[in-house]
Amino acid sequence: MNTQISSLTIGAVAKRVGVAIDTIRYYEREGLLPEPVRRASGYRSYGEGTVAQLRFIRRAKDLGFTLEEIRELLTLSADRQRGVKAVKQRAQQRLAAIELRITELQRVRDGLAQLVESCPGHGKPEECPILRALSDEAVS
Repeated sequence: MNTQISSLTIGAVAKRVGVAIDTIRYYEREGLLPEPVRRASGYRSYGEGTVAQLRFIRRAKDLGFTLEEIRELLTLSADRQRGVKAVKQRAQQRLAAIELRITELQRVRDGLAQLVESCPGHGKPEECPILRALSDEAVS
């Protein structure tokens, strides 16, 4: 039985995880973190579990998961029966969304590169292919 006494201040937790204090408070309001124990002084007091949960949230955000998806992942991580399968499905969905976004960004990059290549970088603004493309309704 490992009972960890909550002894970290919000500032100490923020520093250990590399997030702002306001971020921790926001995650508490959003239900991503449990309400902390309060000391007699009224200050929040945290344990190592909160540090681990914040690191989980941060890593999930770095992988592109939304806060709603992270909330779901946290719930699934506690589900001993279906958790792993459902987590994999969510990760596959996130991966598909990222791949779609990459395809869209590559299309935008290619279009912009073509415009940059065709622009001489001098002359009248109305002759600039970039400005014309941005102004022309017919361009798609």
